[in-house]
Amino acid sequence: MFNNNQQPSKIKNNTLVPILIIAGLFFIFGFVTWINGALIPFMKTINELTDAQSYLVASASYISFVVMALPASYIIDKIGYKKGMSLGLIIMAFGALLFIPAANARTYWMFLTAIFIQGIGMTLLQTASNPYITILGPMESAAKRIAIMGIANKVAGALGSFIFATILLSGIGEIKEKLSTVGIEEKEDLLNTMADSVITPYIVMALVLFLLGILIRKAPLPNVEAAPIEEPKEGETSKTSVFQFPHLWLGVLALFLYVGVEVIAGDTIIAYGHSLGLGEQSNSFTTYTLMAMVATYALGVLLIPKYISQSFALKVSAILGILLSFCIVFTTGFTSVLFVAALGVANALVWPAIWPLTLKGLGRFTKTASALLIMAISGGAVLPPLYGALVDHKKEELLATGTNEFGALAEAASFGYWILLPCYLIILYYAFWGHKMGLKKV
Repeated sequence: MFNNNQQPSKIKNNTLVPILIIAGLFFIFGFVTWINGALIPFMKTINELTDAQSYLVASASYISFVVMALPASYIIDKIGYKKGMSLGLIIMAFGALLFIPAANARTYWMFLTAIFIQGIGMTLLQTASNPYITILGPMESAAKRIAIMGIANKVAGALGSFIFATILLSGIGEIKEKLSTVGIEEKEDLLNTMADSVITPYIVMALVLFLLGILIRKAPLPNVEAAPIEEPKEGETSKTSVFQFPHLWLGVLALFLYVGVEVIAGDTIIAYGHSLGLGEQSNSFTTYTLMAMVATYALGVLLIPKYISQSFALKVSAILGILLSFCIVFTTGFTSVLFVAALGVANALVWPAIWPLTLKGLGRFTKTASALLIMAISGGAVLPPLYGALVDHKKEELLATGTNEFGALAEAASFGYWILLPCYLIILYYAFWGHKMGLKKV
């Protein structure tokens, strides 16, 4: 068990190596997660999908957190954090290998299955690593440690997005034009060749994940446990269920909505740029969003908890998200894209702040609560397709009024971002009041 009563210098020495190792794991699932921004337009082209259908790429990745979060919590209880992380990496490797037959068959459901399996591995990895880093030291500085993890995650995401956009989306505009003019056989050949481009990068990914899955078993990670719940005073009743913590359930809702808006900001921006006619420069737009997050994470590391509290960071983030949501829908062209990228600033400190605020005072319920928070990552499965459905509906509505195809798509893609506003409003409520509900005043 990690002892928070040690001297600060001793704590830093004891936790430096584990923090670096966990940061490496956050780098890995950041890389795997954020390539979805490139996969969505890629899958839309090779499988000839609608906007709503293409965003099922995000759904397949994030819905696994609903399916596997509680089983993952049970598995980690049985085998421990370290073995849970190792198993998660190996499952992710199997998912990467499934991209090979999926590409050969050019079958969308097979791609989605491969992404879902990788999501199962990431669920195990996140269910183990997030509470581990949260309780690996004083709770007051948990947001700072998680912000460091966020830097690793988003740097990897920017790198992964850039690499995969370069590999998968290079020349996609010309390919789309050619597809509209060639015959059926030549069209199939073009699409098959394009689909095959995912095979080599996913073979490399699988090998790296298998290797890391083996190496993590030998990593020097100490056993840590959450501090126990204090014994109830006379006249008070002991908590016996997670249902007795309203701040937990509001935190789960806030995290669900946060992940949804974060995924929308990162995974729709490339397609949004293309819809605005910005061409291949759009392929690097996810990197803009993620670099904005990295810069804000770094700011969080410097400021939390020395200068600002975790709850204050959450309040500022939510307010900024609301303002940027309005800016996106009321501007056009590259300016609007920059406001989508700026959501990275609004989003960066939400995850680091919600985790410690939600886990505060949960004691022996920490692992179950962590599983519920991991389930909330499914917001990334639900909100992006809703964004896509809004875009499809608005586009059809505009086309029916005589708007041309290009204008309809551009306006509809912008209109879809209205989905952000209610999400940030609920996060704002949690920042001001929700995280205090049901907790004793001190």
